Amino acid sequence: MMPKIKLCGLTREEDVLTANRLKPEYVGFVFVPGSRRFVTVDRARELRRLLDSDIAAVGVFLCEPPEKVASLLWEGVIDLPQLHGGEDERYLSRLRTLTDRPVLQAFRADTERRLRDAANSTADMVLLDSGAGGSGVPLDWNTLRAFPRPFFLAGGLDPNNVADAVASLRPYAVDVSSGIETDGRKDPEKMSAFVAAVRGEKAL
Repeated sequence: MMPKIKLCGLTREEDVLTANRLKPEYVGFVFVPGSRRFVTVDRARELRRLLDSDIAAVGVFLCEPPEKVASLLWEGVIDLPQLHGGEDERYLSRLRTLTDRPVLQAFRADTERRLRDAANSTADMVLLDSGAGGSGVPLDWNTLRAFPRPFFLAGGLDPNNVADAVASLRPYAVDVSSGIETDGRKDPEKMSAFVAAVRGEKAL
């Protein structure tokens, strides 16, 4: 089965319009202050209005109160949250009392213990990354071959290596941010090449 695609860290109208043309399953808005891809809630709301209704908006959070995360789900600014702050089971339980939307939890997949934590997470979906989101650092794919549940693969993916990653690991989804950028901005040609590489198509 062809993996789903998430283009993360969109900040500009042209980023969203390119995504609308390419039709990934997901795009990501980063609500982490200090990130160079940070967007305010108001900015995300503007970008969401431009987003094709068939594309799900993911909000990336780091240790935000569950009430704030849930409020963005209620408002329709995002469709699902991606948690990057090592949130524990109590946090997940609290978030589930506030919303019935699926939750994506990110894990740094660089040790056996962290991989076990990811495998055992009660989140609906898990994302495996090499470090902080958007770092562009590749994962050691060999460590993921026996991972026991579907996962989003992130970490150092780009148009040149994503087809190999898909063939090697068969992830549920692939997630890219820095790998589709030039000089810190989303590059439409790289976005198109990435999506084409995943789907085995010619770049649009």
